[in-house]
Amino acid sequence: MKNVELPFVREMFEQIAPRYDLLNRLLSCRQDVYWRRMMVSEIKVPANGLLLDVACGTGDVVLEIMRQKGTSVKVYGIDFSTSMLLLAKDKIRDMHAGSNINLLSGNALNLPFKTGTFDALTIAFGIRNIVDKLSALQVFSRTLTSNGMLVVLELAFPKKGLLPAFYHFYFRKILPVIGQLFSKNLMAYQYLPCSVENFPDPYSFAATMRKAGFQDVRWKKLALGIAVLYVGYKEKP
Repeated sequence: MKNVELPFVREMFEQIAPRYDLLNRLLSCRQDVYWRRMMVSEIKVPANGLLLDVACGTGDVVLEIMRQKGTSVKVYGIDFSTSMLLLAKDKIRDMHAGSNINLLSGNALNLPFKTGTFDALTIAFGIRNIVDKLSALQVFSRTLTSNGMLVVLELAFPKKGLLPAFYHFYFRKILPVIGQLFSKNLMAYQYLPCSVENFPDPYSFAATMRKAGFQDVRWKKLALGIAVLYVGYKEKP
């Protein structure tokens, strides 16, 4: 298992969990809410479909799935941060949306589900924290039904125009200061820009998805390339 960053990343999320939602909204100017909405709108599953959200964090994606797809679907959320899961449970309870949502602690590289369990799998802002992305994507493929779909939402570093210079300045100079101010964890918000800058470009990540067993892979840039939405389908045997 090539996930050498796992202990550090888990500890980081444990520490910033109480301010995670606030900082997401603040640092993205609430665009993260719109991006998740776009992500869930791409999901096509049966009326009684079974879905899995990996790296579910504080539960924003699972709740958006329930809002858009209705209470006939069933959603599992999995995350390695117990602090994030506790916040997700509180949020789900407050919104009276828990009857069809199940949360559990676990690792994306070792999902505790049988082969061919889910109609769709989502992961938002989580795949970049996994070193061995190919192995993770292969695990995701294994858990999906035949032609089940994978939807990935991830931050990106825009390459063209004036935006990259501004984005680099914001990520390197402004974001860590704001993050430390609210979360008291400077390292976490120094790690964030590094993880985004080191994430593969869309062509390369799409190629990794295909190598992992996904077909009809496509992507869409959001907010001038600040985020990218990837969609792929499990290859039929």
